[in-house]
Amino acid sequence: MEKKMLRVVCNVCGRELKTENGLLVEDAFEAAKEWGYFSKKDLELHKFTICEACYDRLIETFLIPV
Repeated sequence: MEKKMLRVVCNVCGRELKTENGLLVEDAFEAAKEWGYFSKKDLELHKFTICEACYDRLIETFLIPV
């Protein structure tokens, strides 16, 4: 039986997140959005992962806190 290698990379900084035995062992923010008919991205699916450090920097820029 082959072991699957899991590789998770932060879309902001490009850092590879820590995994052990095919499991992610550090937390990250993961998002997915399927765009609807009223957008310029009609039916596109966007997915991304952000490490905790990049997430913290991102939310500091929000006018309305999380």
